[in-house]
Parts: sequence; structure tokens; C-alpha cells
Amino acid sequence: MEEQERDISDIDPQECSSVMENGVMLVVNQSRVRAPLSVVLATVLYCAEFVTAAVLCRYYQKTEDVIWMGFTIAFMLVPAVLIQLTLTFIHRDLGRDRPLVLFLHLLLLGPVIRCFEALVVYFKAGRKEEPYVTISRKISLKKGQGTPMEWEIGQSERTLATHRNAFKRTAVIQAFLGSTPQLTLQLYATIQEKYFFLPARFTLMVITLISVIYGALVCSVLAIQIRYDDYKVRLRPVAYVCMIVWRGLEIASRVTALVLFSTALTHWVILVGMANLLFFFFLPWAEFWARKGSLAQDVEKNFSKLGTIVVLSMFTLLYACINVFCWSAVQLDLTHRELIERKQRWDRLAMYYCGRFVENFVLITLWYFHKSDFYEYVCAPLLAVQLLICYSLAVLFMLLFYQFCHPCRRLFKYNVHDCLHCVCCLKKRKGPRGGGQKLPPSYSTAATMVLVPDEPLELLNPQNSEHGERETAIIEDITDAA
Repeated sequence: MEEQERDISDIDPQECSSVMENGVMLVVNQSRVRAPLSVVLATVLYCAEFVTAAVLCRYYQKTEDVIWMGFTIAFMLVPAVLIQLTLTFIHRDLGRDRPLVLFLHLLLLGPVIRCFEALVVYFKAGRKEEPYVTISRKISLKKGQGTPMEWEIGQSERTLATHRNAFKRTAVIQAFLGSTPQLTLQLYATIQEKYFFLPARFTLMVITLISVIYGALVCSVLAIQIRYDDYKVRLRPVAYVCMIVWRGLEIASRVTALVLFSTALTHWVILVGMANLLFFFFLPWAEFWARKGSLAQDVEKNFSKLGTIVVLSMFTLLYACINVFCWSAVQLDLTHRELIERKQRWDRLAMYYCGRFVENFVLITLWYFHKSDFYEYVCAPLLAVQLLICYSLAVLFMLLFYQFCHPCRRLFKYNVHDCLHCVCCLKKRKGPRGGGQKLPPSYSTAATMVLVPDEPLELLNPQNSEHGERETAIIEDITDAA
């Protein structure tokens, strides 16, 4: 099989022995196998959070804090069980004779054995020559010039790609079904106990915050790869830094606003959380019913219609949990095979952040007027302003990422600068004198146009390209960076 895609990157192609043949740069030697660092990081976060939560539960048992202990155990076990099911489903171990692996999954040690398998494959790679299983073809676009490239992909790299893809999914599940509610719970318990310093609790809060930021980062990268699956995208280090700051400020300010509100109006926070969760859970289904479409049939061939609905419901629940705390970066389309809407929806992005900013402002305001006497030694107005500034900075870094650091910004028909320019000039356009005037060209539009003289423009949209022109089936994320 062959893999053909286009590479968008600000990084130069790897230096390797190659010859030019029929306009295609043929890379003879196999691609370098990259270390599975993402697999190791996800496994370390999983084990660290699980062990720290267990130690904290032991402390709650000694102090007879049954409520804190019960919620801590729930937020520890639920994502762990879902992660075992996800790894078993992706690797299809139920139909294989692997009793030891299944037994370790029952002991909630599935990520550990998977990480060990990935490391064994990585260290054994390159010791002996192995036949390639596919040929990867890419067109590297740099400064508007396309350079076709192709190289051989071996079995080891393909196996590592499967492990990376599996652990990306588990990282998102761990972050938003376990780490985020765990972080909210422990922060609330800390405030309720008058900031009583507990090393195990503080350590768990730090680990969960790192896990949430990493999960949000993985979610953003996955959204880009799924939306632009016809291209091989590579993010620069400055893009990762921008996303980390964006996601960190967004999640920290959101969690803090919810916790402060819960300390003042404890029962009302349940209503706020359930309203957010139910809204984002039923939103994709409401759009699905409004379009009068049919469910995606290629989710899993062996699933019945009921099984497909269950899987889609779980996927929608994860989508809702992500949006409760931060922007999911994607919109669901239950009629599509990959369940993701490929079109970049700037209106959804703007509505989400505007609505979330207003909600955080209302929550902080209600906390300010209903706060207890415990906060009389805290400068409440300053704290409220700091939270709003942090969320505003998160939005600013998000705009900077889409404007300057997004790896596929050259494919945007309109970018952030164009959207802001249209909003600011809306009244001027409607004016009697401004109706016939032409707006000056945007540097953002000029920077995002793709000039590829050797290929038709229809190839920029995978849905408009015909299968007879070129092969667009991408086997899997073979050369994804760790």
C-alpha cells in the first residue's frame, strides 16, 4: 500500500540520501524511528495520578472524611476503567490469545504493559533489516513551493504509530473524565478546610493540572490532524508554547471560578455543571436530528446499531466534558465517518469564548456578593479581576496561535485578522459612502493563500477530489512526532 499526503511544515525536510526520479524525490533508506515519548509521558501521568490519589484516599480514611474519599476514588477509578477499555478496543486484544495482557488490564495496569511493548519495539528497531509495509508520499509546502517526497515505512514504525494514537485517546480521557474533576474536588476541599496544607493533596493537584494541560494540548493537535488528514502537519516549538499558555490559563481560570462559586453557593454549582454538560451533550444530537442524517456506519464493522449508538453516546459525553472546562477545538458531526466536522467554524469559536467569558464573569460576581467571612482577609476584587484577566490572556494566546502559529494557516480562506477586520468595519461597510469602497487586502489573507502551480485547487479539499486523480487514503499517522 502507499500513503500519499502533503506536508505543511516550517521545518526543512530531513537530510537523507535521495535521487530525483520523474519529479519525485525518492528517499531510499527507511524513515528514522522516533522514540515514543508521548506514550511514556501519558503512562507516567496515569501512574502518578493513580498512586497519589490512592495515598490521599488512605489519609481521608484515617480522618474519616468519607465524602472526600468517595469522590476521590470515583474520579480515580472511572477514567482508569475507561482507559483499559479504550486500549483493549484499539489494539483488538479480545480476539487474540494474550491472557497476560488482558489480566494486566483487569488490574488497571494496561498503560504500563502497553508502554513496555512500545519501548521494546523502539529499542529493537534498526537492529536488523525489515521489509517496509508501506510507502509514504508527501508534498512539503514551504514558501509556496511544493517538493514531492516519498520514503519507506517499516513495521516497527507502524507499530509505534498505533501505540501513539492509542495513548493520545487515553490522555484525553484521563484529562477530562478524571484529572479535571479531581482537580476541582481537591481545590474545593482545600478551601473548605481553610487552606490546610496536605502534601499528598498538593501533589495530586499539581499532577492533575499537568495532566489536564497535556490532555487539552493533545486534543488540539488531534483536532488539527483529523481536520487536515490529507496533510502531514508539524508544529514548531513556539506553537507548543503558545498552546500550553493558552490552555493552562483557560483551564486554571475556569476551574478556579467554578470552585469559588461552589464555596459560596454550593448547591447551585451542581445546576451550573449539569446545565453545561447536558447542553454540550445534546447539541451534536440536536444538529444530527435537524439535518435528518443517518448515523455513521463505519465506526466499527462488528457493531450493531445499538452498539454504534452506545459508542457515539460515550464519544459525545467526552466531547461535553471537554467543553465544560475548555474549548474542544472540534465540532461533532455524527453523520461523518470520523465524527468530526472538517470546516473551521469561526462563529462557533467566537460564540463559545464570548459565552464562557460572560458565564465566568457571572459566577465570579455571584461569589463576590455571597462569599463567606473566610475571605475577609483576601482581596476579593483583586482576585476577581485577576481571574478575568487570566481568561482574557488565554483568549489572546488562542488568537495568536491561529493567526501566526497554526501549521495549516496557509489553507485558511479567512484568518483571525480578517474576522476582526470585518467586525470592526461592519458599520463602515453599511454606511452610504463606504458601501462601494473596497477594503485593502489583508496581510493575513495573503499569508494564508497556497500557491501550488502543479496541482489543481480541488486537491485542497479532500471532499472535492476524485479518487481517480490521486490516492487520498491515509493508512494511519505513521510519521507522527512523539
